[in-house]
Amino acid sequence: MINRVVLVGRLTKDPELRYTPNGVATCRFAVAVNRTFKGQNGEQEADYPNCVAWRKQAENLANFMKKGSLIGLEGRIQTGSYEGQDGKRVYTTDVVVDSIQFLEPRSNGTGGSQSTSNYESSTNTGGAYQGGSQGQYGGNNKQPSYTRVDEDPFANSKGPMEVDESDLPF
Repeated sequence: MINRVVLVGRLTKDPELRYTPNGVATCRFAVAVNRTFKGQNGEQEADYPNCVAWRKQAENLANFMKKGSLIGLEGRIQTGSYEGQDGKRVYTTDVVVDSIQFLEPRSNGTGGSQSTSNYESSTNTGGAYQGGSQGQYGGNNKQPSYTRVDEDPFANSKGPMEVDESDLPF
């Protein structure tokens, strides 16, 4: 069975970082994801899936992104339920995030249509759901890698680069 979700969209509000009683960082948020078709009135329609990130990537999301920031994420669907204050059963569906990519520079904030991946946070990959009342999502806590893709890797090289035909893969 496969349970994978890949989304690209904009944050619907500023992420709010919280901590469980055990001190684990968590961030609940929603992203606006455009549908591939327009509605009957010709306007763009969107979906707003609820998402949850844990640990370091939750902290990174809250510290570096804000309402309107373009992000890409990969995760899995998780359903659950709880008893509401009125005694009725409330059903939930969330995307539990495995990795997040920040798809625009921080200086852009909410504007711009750039889609270059300038920052990447990929903590918690390879983890497994641990269950429990807090819904903790486990995984390795490796540090996120930040990669600039808009910088020229050869900017500091001096002169032309020598390439021999035997170096070419074809």
